[in-house]
Amino acid sequence: MQQKKWEIDCIIYDCDGVLFDSLEANGRLYNHIAISMGRSPLTADEHRYCHTHTVFESIHHIFPDDETLEKRAVDFLKKEVDFKDFIKYLKMEPNLMETLDILKRMGKKRAISTNRTTSMKYIMERFSLSPYFDMVVTALDVAKPKPDPESVEKILRELDVEKDKVLYIGDSEVDKGTATSSGVRFIAYKNRSLEADAFIEDHLALLDYLSDG
Repeated sequence: MQQKKWEIDCIIYDCDGVLFDSLEANGRLYNHIAISMGRSPLTADEHRYCHTHTVFESIHHIFPDDETLEKRAVDFLKKEVDFKDFIKYLKMEPNLMETLDILKRMGKKRAISTNRTTSMKYIMERFSLSPYFDMVVTALDVAKPKPDPESVEKILRELDVEKDKVLYIGDSEVDKGTATSSGVRFIAYKNRSLEADAFIEDHLALLDYLSDG
């Protein structure tokens, strides 16, 4: 059976779980915050939640019934936490850079839509990613984070691409919701439990879905 191919002008990537295996990095960050505030380490469910939501949503989730403690945690994050201490635990996904280089040579536009906030700039610097992406939208750049469509709509508008020629690559229900609310195709990365237009286990497999046109 012949592989289906799409005419795609722009690929939008989620960050955590797609560009990087960030479970350890995120776990270390949120456990550091939780323990510093005097509570126990994160449960497995809390860890999963924090992996896909903004840092402020995550802190609220960790301290749901104590506004004072939540505020202390946010202040601690802003004043005491150095994201560089945790970014070093990120593990880049295999064949990512090779794929991005091919996409760049093909003339495909590349963007990131992430619920990360200030940490994203340090990630771009540490891994020298800026030359490979035309645009990065974080939760700080929009009024409503994912799964709201605002981040994708911002990319479509500023990169001047039509939604029927856009692919969104993600690994979570939040990413699936973002693609659905934005009306763009969705490829699930390493997660076959999601409803998706296609599934890939390796970044290079994305190229099988792109037409030569």
